Amino acid sequence: MDISIFGLGYVGCVSIGCLAKSGHHIIGVDVSETKVNQINSGQATIIEKDIDTIIAEQRSAGMIEATTNPIDAVLKSEISIVAVGTPSSEKGHLDLQYIFKVAEDIGAGLKQKSSFHIIAIRSTIMPGTCDKFATIVENSSGKKRNVDFAIADNPEFLREGTAVHDFNNPPLTLIGSDNQSAAEKLAGLYKHLPGEIIITDLKIAEIMKYVNNTYHALKISFGNEIGNICSELGIDSHKVMDIFCKDKQLNISPYYFKPGFAYGGSCLPKDLRGLQTLAHDLYVSVPVIDGINKTNEIQIERAVKLIYRHWNKKLGFLGLSFKAGTDDLRNSPAVAVIETLLGKGCDIKIFDKNINVSLLTGTNKEYINSKIPHLASLLTNDPEALIRNSDVIIINTKEPEFKRLVENVNDKVIIDFVRIGEDLLSKENYHGINW
Repeated sequence: MDISIFGLGYVGCVSIGCLAKSGHHIIGVDVSETKVNQINSGQATIIEKDIDTIIAEQRSAGMIEATTNPIDAVLKSEISIVAVGTPSSEKGHLDLQYIFKVAEDIGAGLKQKSSFHIIAIRSTIMPGTCDKFATIVENSSGKKRNVDFAIADNPEFLREGTAVHDFNNPPLTLIGSDNQSAAEKLAGLYKHLPGEIIITDLKIAEIMKYVNNTYHALKISFGNEIGNICSELGIDSHKVMDIFCKDKQLNISPYYFKPGFAYGGSCLPKDLRGLQTLAHDLYVSVPVIDGINKTNEIQIERAVKLIYRHWNKKLGFLGLSFKAGTDDLRNSPAVAVIETLLGKGCDIKIFDKNINVSLLTGTNKEYINSKIPHLASLLTNDPEALIRNSDVIIINTKEPEFKRLVENVNDKVIIDFVRIGEDLLSKENYHGINW
């Protein structure tokens, strides 16, 4: 396949070499004559393990060329990959002038081209950038998106020092596009590589690099804060984290990574508070750990605000405990939400099959008596009646029967904190807490 790659920097150079080695003819494009001359001389434009050898071999084999003429490159290729820089401004916004200049250049090329063209952006961009890019291409070329050309986001996940290895051994390949045939053709570039090829929506693909790298930064910062606490206690932090990483069921796993409502219960809040207090007593600053509960409080506030949109309505809560299958009300975020709403005079009814006020004991009873002392008057044992008599239904726990209760309800507002069922998402009266 003939491919043009715009940008001969880090990502562009690695992509040129690896795609050429996979059997594709590559035309590199850059405004820098120095970089163009380097590629045409068989030299890599970056210092990176193995890439110098690959560029030299593929240039010698006639699989690589480079030019400063973007129009010529577009006319000679079926796919254009955009890999120019998107540096941050002083305030943290992306500087997109280079990427939008490429959009104009590709549009100028398409103006002279009759065949369909695919544009794949590898540069790190914010959600919505592909749409703006495509609009610039349309204005520059006079052509129509998904008629004459298609746009896709194909983010790279390369680490400096191991970029060639990472290109050839991806954990997954991600392609976002609103054009299925273009996405499938792009996927063909990577079909020989290990890892799942995922075709998804444009904006999902656009945000993934930020999600990944922010989480990586979070892991490093969390590990360092744990290390600092351990150091003050004379504990080997590497042994601690080695054991931490051996738990693949909860610690290093997809568990707890589903966006939704706040955490609660007796363990997480108590142990988090304990570690924060320990760090404070040791005079160790742990802003990442200290911020965890603040984020949890913000999620509770978000839930309250979502319900506030339907003020002066009868509210019916399905579930009160901190998670399904338990009667534990301690630190349940739903209790905090209901406590706030009751203070505003809301009319509330609650159904939770696991809760019997007369059977609550110990700290569980003490907690709920301090928060909702008249809980018994709010509880009902008839979920069907709760549905009938409520204007707004709030799903707080993931009990299987709750989905059945609301799936045919169309005349009431449904607010879901737990994503009870995927087929509910299309209902016009349905609102998720963060989806």
